[in-house]
Amino acid sequence: MATYRKRGYKPKNKAERENQIESESTTAEVFNTLDEGASSTEEFLSKYQKPIFGVIIAVAIVIFAIIGYQKFIQDPNEVEAANEMNQAQQFFDSAIEASGTEQDSLFKRSLKGGNGKFGFEDISSNYSGTKSGELSNYYAGISHLNIGNYQEAIEYLDKFKAEDEILTPIAKGSIGDAFLQLDQPEEALDYFVAAANLRTNDFTTPKFLMKAAVTAISLKDGEKAEKYLNRIKDEYPNSIEAKNADIYLGQAEAL
Repeated sequence: MATYRKRGYKPKNKAERENQIESESTTAEVFNTLDEGASSTEEFLSKYQKPIFGVIIAVAIVIFAIIGYQKFIQDPNEVEAANEMNQAQQFFDSAIEASGTEQDSLFKRSLKGGNGKFGFEDISSNYSGTKSGELSNYYAGISHLNIGNYQEAIEYLDKFKAEDEILTPIAKGSIGDAFLQLDQPEEALDYFVAAANLRTNDFTTPKFLMKAAVTAISLKDGEKAEKYLNRIKDEYPNSIEAKNADIYLGQAEAL
């Protein structure tokens, strides 16, 4: 057990003298080690002072650059892009409700712009780093799909990368629609299946499972079609697609 010794304590025998010498020696060694460590640190800092400060300054510049970009470039661009997109969005919404040549005309105006505002194509290219620029890829793709520009539809929809529960699978499935119109059903089937699996919800999942099943039937692949149709019946029994699943199951089983 350690014992407390008063200052000026004198050892009473040889054993105590040896313990005191050993203790003092250990203490001295510890302080010497600390002194050596401090000296080494000072030497290191002295030797590499300029590179260290250079790294610190570089990191600070990067941080301030990011903050400055966000505040003075990104944020204003977001606002500007949203303002530009408002008119194109109005053309698009009107096109959805219209029909015939009027619908085509409105979709084209949504793509090219009007009333002094950009259309989806220009917003996509001029504001590519903004949310509105990303959404413009989706709307441009759907607009091109509706007016029969299938290759352009695929290009824009493929650029749409936003993480959205509904729009993301619709964009993927719409690429399938474009490939189907280009008479490439194998590619269409791949995109319908991908769209169905991209998100799990009661709207897009059964919708694209049905498209996948119908496409598989057209390709004479009854096994795949049955798999997609049975999944609709088992997992989405209340969906619109489930009501017609048995009709297509009969076709699939007959293949």
